[in-house]
Amino acid sequence: MDQQPEAEPTTPVRMTRRRWVAAVAAGSTLLAAAGFAASQVIKSPAQAAADTKPPAADVLTAPVERRVLKETVVLRGTVAAGQSVTVTPAVGGGESAAEPVVTKLPVNAGGTVRAGQLLLEVSGRPVFVLKGELPVYRDLKPGAKGDDVAQVQQALRDLGHGTGNDVSGTFGAGTKAALQAFYAGLGYDPRPAVDDDGEAVEAAEQGVRAAERALEQAQSAAETAEEGQEQDGEDGEDTTGGAGNAEAERTVEWAQEDLQTARQALTEAQAAAGPMLPAGEVVFLPGFPARVDSVSATIGARVTGGVMTVSAGKLVVRGYLQERQKGLVRAGQRVEILAERSGTTVPGEVRSVAKTLDAGQEQGGTSANGTDGERAPAAPQGYPVVVEPGKPLDPALAGQEVRLTVEAGSTAGKALVVPVTAVSVGSDGKSVVTVVAAGGTQRRVPVRAGTQGDGYVEVVPVGGGRLESGALVVTGIRQTSGGGA
Repeated sequence: MDQQPEAEPTTPVRMTRRRWVAAVAAGSTLLAAAGFAASQVIKSPAQAAADTKPPAADVLTAPVERRVLKETVVLRGTVAAGQSVTVTPAVGGGESAAEPVVTKLPVNAGGTVRAGQLLLEVSGRPVFVLKGELPVYRDLKPGAKGDDVAQVQQALRDLGHGTGNDVSGTFGAGTKAALQAFYAGLGYDPRPAVDDDGEAVEAAEQGVRAAERALEQAQSAAETAEEGQEQDGEDGEDTTGGAGNAEAERTVEWAQEDLQTARQALTEAQAAAGPMLPAGEVVFLPGFPARVDSVSATIGARVTGGVMTVSAGKLVVRGYLQERQKGLVRAGQRVEILAERSGTTVPGEVRSVAKTLDAGQEQGGTSANGTDGERAPAAPQGYPVVVEPGKPLDPALAGQEVRLTVEAGSTAGKALVVPVTAVSVGSDGKSVVTVVAAGGTQRRVPVRAGTQGDGYVEVVPVGGGRLESGALVVTGIRQTSGGGA
């Protein structure tokens, strides 16, 4: 039987060929994708330069204007009284001096006070306010003379207490009577000028009485001697009564001189005695009603310094100038005061600018319980400036912040002005503006810069340059997006 040749296995060979074809196709696909990705990442030098060049520039312009230009300085200020006084009682004499405490406090912060009113009581002694410009600097006692005495006399007269025939500026009997009456009206006894319980006056009075008696005795002895001399003359006796009479007369003369001296001593003692006005019991303010700005004391608190602040007089605005502003502001310049809460404006004038820097001090230190407290922000720093309103400010503005716009300079009428950024300075130090014509061409015009304010500056063409109102000048360059693909 013939045997047939064995057939070859065809299925595995076909599968292998199919897999190879599929692998080649997949590889082609991957290579194509990789080539596409590479084309997105790898660029030619020309293409890279085109994609990285800066965007096209666009010229910014602004028109030349003709108007009045004002140079201004803007700062913040606080409305305050023209005069502010810190009340620091100084209690002297007696046991109360060891530890003075507040024993009465009839006023509150934000309240008003009138002339002659009690501000507080310290260790049983009053501290009151009177009208006057001069600050207190000494105790005023009977016999004192000066402008401060005249100020007290006028203040007492304004309150209805006449000073009699006292010469203005001399603390005499009339002033003593007026001061006594004023203290009585407050419910207090004034401090005595001589703290001796009246011993000096009493001793002087005793001296006068003794001198008067001595004079009476001397006069009586002289009369007796004279009568004896007359009797001897009638009897015709030769006596020495004449010498005795002369001695008696000298004794009378001496007694009269002693009496005159004693009476002068009494007059001086009486003049020195009476009520005094201690410096620690009075505060002078220029006008009323006055305001109580702050009260830092409470009843029973020890007095170790200022216990309250009171202010009076016309309201002004106080602010601070920075170093860069100081040279632009001076006394006499016009100011606009803006109360931002109400939106009202009031014209004013710079009254004064300090020449020295007020550096301010940090507020803080030790807290009430003895631990170290946090340091508060430093007080404003700068040169203090005072602005006086052209008309009275609303009293409600006291203590509030306002905006001050100081007119530091102004052009003389209308002038050509351009934005500050339109003026450039060349290497030769000359200022120029660049004018853009309708077709886009540019020309440089030399100018002299003048008054500056609100972002604009006055310019005057020089060197034959032409510059008209309405012309466009370059103020800057604006970068716009662009570039090659």
